[in-house]
Amino acid sequence: MLEMRPDCERCGMDLPADVPGAFICSFECTFCAPCAEALDDRCPNCGGELMDRPTRMGDVLARHPASTQRRHKA
Repeated sequence: MLEMRPDCERCGMDLPADVPGAFICSFECTFCAPCAEALDDRCPNCGGELMDRPTRMGDVLARHPASTQRRHKA
């Protein structure tokens, strides 16, 4: 199951699990759309392709909440 990280690792923008606009690589590194575009859709951590992260909504999100651990390093 995806961890659904709560923020962009590059800029710190909030990325709620129930809203589209997050991009992830195969290791679940997570970036917002503007940062993914600036990175040319390549993860700076592993070099993998950044893809649209699926959303998680409603009862599923309530039963399987998103992570609260932020990854952005100010």
